[in-house]
Amino acid sequence: MPIVTVQMLEGRTDKQKKALIEEVTNAVTETTGASKSAVTVVIEEMSKSNYGVAGQRLID
Repeated sequence: MPIVTVQMLEGRTDKQKKALIEEVTNAVTETTGASKSAVTVVIEEMSKSNYGVAGQRLID
């Protein structure tokens, strides 16, 4: 039972997230042989105020 977690910044549309889940599921089934019903995809969205690169928050 593959579980895939995708971490990304917030701001994608529901349509984009739906497509992401479909494509990730397809990639996992094609590469592992798992059935689609066994694949779980979790999207964890992060606020730019909670994410930093090189010592700076992305929102700053």
